[in-house]
Amino acid sequence: MYLHFTPIWIQKLLPSFTYRKIVEEKVIFITFDDGPIPEVTPWVLETLAQFNAKATFFCVGENISKHTTIFNSIISAGHAIGNHTYHHLKGLKNSNERYLKNIIACEQEINSHHFNNIHSPKLFRPPHGRLSFAQAKNIKAMHYEIILWNVLSGDFDIHLSKEKCLSKTLQYTQKGAIVVFHDNIKSFEKLQYVLPRYLQALSAQGYTFHTL
Repeated sequence: MYLHFTPIWIQKLLPSFTYRKIVEEKVIFITFDDGPIPEVTPWVLETLAQFNAKATFFCVGENISKHTTIFNSIISAGHAIGNHTYHHLKGLKNSNERYLKNIIACEQEINSHHFNNIHSPKLFRPPHGRLSFAQAKNIKAMHYEIILWNVLSGDFDIHLSKEKCLSKTLQYTQKGAIVVFHDNIKSFEKLQYVLPRYLQALSAQGYTFHTL
C-alpha cells in the first residue's frame, strides 16, 4: 500500500527530510529513480528535451558503472544527479555500516566520472523511501540533503492503470512539488504513456521543470 501524495502531517513530523520546495513561481521538480539503463533512460532524456524540462536522476552506482555513456549523457543534458546507493539497498534491511558503505561506493562511482567538477548539491534518496533515523543522521553528517517526495506517480505499480497513474500524478502536483518517476524496466510501459502527457499538460498550464 502507498499514497500518491505525502500528507502534510508526515512532512511536519519528519522535517529533516525534503518533500517539496518552497517556490514563488510555477516550478516542478521531476525526479527519476533507479537508472541509468539503456532500455529506458535515453528515451526519458529525449522526452524531457522535447519540453525543455530538466530533472534530477537518483542513480544506482552499479548502473552508472555499467552504463557510463548514458550517465554522461544525463549530465551533458543539464540534469542533476543524486545518490541512490550502489546496489539499491533497503536501509531497514541492512546494517548502518553496510548501508553507509554502499552510499559511499555510489558517491565514489559518481565522482570517478568527473561529476565532482560540476557544481551541484549532494542529494540522496533512500531506495523505497525508507531508512532508519540513525542512517539518516549519518547521511546528513556526510552533507547530503535527503530528498523524499510529495507526489508519487505509482509508475511501478503493475495493478495501476496508465490512465489512473497519469490522473493521480496530475491531481496532486502543485508548484514546488517533488515528483517521483522511475527509469527502470518495471515502470517503462506505464512511463511511456504518462511522462509525455504529464509534461504536456503542465507545460500548457505554465509550469516549468527544474533540477533540485
